Amino acid sequence: MFGMSGGEIVIILLIVLVFFGSKSMPKIARTLGRGMRQIKDATQDIQRDIQDSVVDTESGIGNTVKDIKKPFEDMEKPISDISRPFKNIDQ
Repeated sequence: MFGMSGGEIVIILLIVLVFFGSKSMPKIARTLGRGMRQIKDATQDIQRDIQDSVVDTESGIGNTVKDIKKPFEDMEKPISDISRPFKNIDQ
């Protein structure tokens, strides 16, 4: 859990117990639990936003590439039609 061994967790709990007393331990645990949950939710939201951003960017790049290729693809057939008679000259 968070890169801590069981012994380290016990020591931390004993220090908290000494400083805050046994009556406030449940409240502290609840507060820490809520805080950890909020951090986890915020992290997931950030990851989701980044993923959505990447998908939007990839889609935009794909559309841009298509827009750039289109005029060249449209010119292929007319150029091929024009150059066809000249291809037979070498033979």
